[in-house]
Amino acid sequence: MSNIKVVLWDIDGTLLNFAAAEKAAIRKCFEIHGLGECTDEMLAQYVEINHKYWKMLERGEMSKSDILVGRFAEFFSSQGLDVTKAAAFNEDYQVCLGDTVCFEDNALEVVLALQGKVRQYAVTNGTRVAQKRKLANSGLDKLLEKAFISDEIGVEKPMIGFFEAVWAQIGFYEKDEVIIVGDSLTSDMQGGVNAGILTCWYNPKGMENPSGLKLDYEIRNLNQLLQILDI
Repeated sequence: MSNIKVVLWDIDGTLLNFAAAEKAAIRKCFEIHGLGECTDEMLAQYVEINHKYWKMLERGEMSKSDILVGRFAEFFSSQGLDVTKAAAFNEDYQVCLGDTVCFEDNALEVVLALQGKVRQYAVTNGTRVAQKRKLANSGLDKLLEKAFISDEIGVEKPMIGFFEAVWAQIGFYEKDEVIIVGDSLTSDMQGGVNAGILTCWYNPKGMENPSGLKLDYEIRNLNQLLQILDI
């Protein structure tokens, strides 16, 4: 057995397939708001805009409420849609986002394999509405001890304040006893580095790491975490 006693799981893009949920939610909301067809090209444009806005959030340049509505306002503007619908669209989107559950490869199996062997928590920057629905619909709310959601904490990953809120609730552990597993270099891995804990980058597509961060582990499949934990 390794010395690791706590696994901090990112949700979107790590345990759950965010892209699948995102696509289904946006198309559903297009139906709800009578906006016509949402094509693959339109979705690709939204994903690019959304990525830009979340990076601004991680850098502390915008509030979450501003980025949630702002991304849709910019997307609607780029598509010639009614920008005044952006706020209402985002509200429905948060609900719909939690309705499509698709696990990443081997995610559920690994979480189950770790039951009783390590403590497992979710650490996520998603909204409270969306993440609570995802966790409930996936059953992860019963498998993980607790979900730490930035909306409830009031601080986003990778800020150290997010992790300090986690430590305040789970108790003290040595830094080499805690590992964060996530797909985002700027949120999960930077957060782990900021917190001084072990980092495991889930990189299923084998992307390059341009961040310059020195990470402890990099995996292509979540099954590899069992080898790291020697389980």
